[in-house]
Amino acid sequence: MLQEPRSGRMTAWGNALIGGFAAPDDAAEEIVGGDSVHRLLDLPGEDGPVGLTLGLGRLRALGVSGFRLALPVPGHPLGLSGPAEFNARALAAGEAVIAVGAAALGLVPEVTEAGPRDDRHVEVLWHCLEVRDAPPADVPSLGEAERELAEALRDATAALTQLDVAGAGPAAQAALDAYRARVERGREVLAPGYPPRAARVLELAQRVGALTSIAQNAQAGPEHGTAVSASQMAARAELLRPVERTARRAQVAAYNAYVEEAERRRAE
Repeated sequence: MLQEPRSGRMTAWGNALIGGFAAPDDAAEEIVGGDSVHRLLDLPGEDGPVGLTLGLGRLRALGVSGFRLALPVPGHPLGLSGPAEFNARALAAGEAVIAVGAAALGLVPEVTEAGPRDDRHVEVLWHCLEVRDAPPADVPSLGEAERELAEALRDATAALTQLDVAGAGPAAQAALDAYRARVERGREVLAPGYPPRAARVLELAQRVGALTSIAQNAQAGPEHGTAVSASQMAARAELLRPVERTARRAQVAAYNAYVEEAERRRAE
């Protein structure tokens, strides 16, 4: 979780566009980020792939009122609601976007990369499929996510300390340095229109996820930090698993906060 998922950017800036907080071209630019091009495939009413700006406009015209994020992994269909075909695609990608409103649709990214490392051409094709109109799986409220993260951050920090990252090899140390630099310079999270608490929860979830990723990289390194036996490595992996799960749940809760807040206002 050292990088923002593409489905997270699509969710956040898609919501900003739907809510009138961002212009179509600005939202599309933020979603593309450092990639080369994004297109949408199999949108209702379209015969072939369409550009991101046109695709988002089409979704809005179909009655989409917001977007939710899903970050599933094997054994944990986080944010998904079915059917099986969509869930399988989302699980294979590790991420997806669920459109809510009059059109029950989901988007799953397929990423293609070409070219040398220093000049990569990255194309993202968003497959559009029907989804079940049902509550997403295992997504906590912002309040629940924030409480869970406080404990998870302590666990992740303890695990990182135990792993002795300074002796865990260059890959883990480089990841730790990059994380520290990102924290020091600060950055905007989410998109306009989100409640401040959602941004706070997402930043903390990304901190916990980053620390977990660094600890996992340390275990995978040639020296394994201070791990001197397979049983110690297994014990540490067991410690990190629920921490990573908590961070993913909180991340999804933060991205989904726009839709949850809009639904709460409509119910009042």
